[in-house]
Amino acid sequence: MAVDKRVHRRYALKLPLSAKSLTNGNGGAETSNVSARGVFFMSTTKPEEGASLEFSLTLSPEITLTDNIVIRCKGRVVRVTQTPGSDKVGIAAAIEKYDFETKS
Repeated sequence: MAVDKRVHRRYALKLPLSAKSLTNGNGGAETSNVSARGVFFMSTTKPEEGASLEFSLTLSPEITLTDNIVIRCKGRVVRVTQTPGSDKVGIAAAIEKYDFETKS
């Protein structure tokens, strides 16, 4: 049995995600789960493990109880998994830095 090395709890949140290098042309992506230090999402573009990544997550008013909040993140790709029978890959990214931006 594999040992789970995760330190932070994961939350099954479906949040809009955009990453300039991965989501251009396909209308963006959506997270499958999010933790305090990472995110997992699907993409049709396959990045290299270890690659730098800049992406944005949007928290809706239903979550924030106020305005939309965009979280701009910088991180790196830690795992890429091919989805059988699909052109999509699952991408796990570690968040190394983030900033918040409120949008009305």
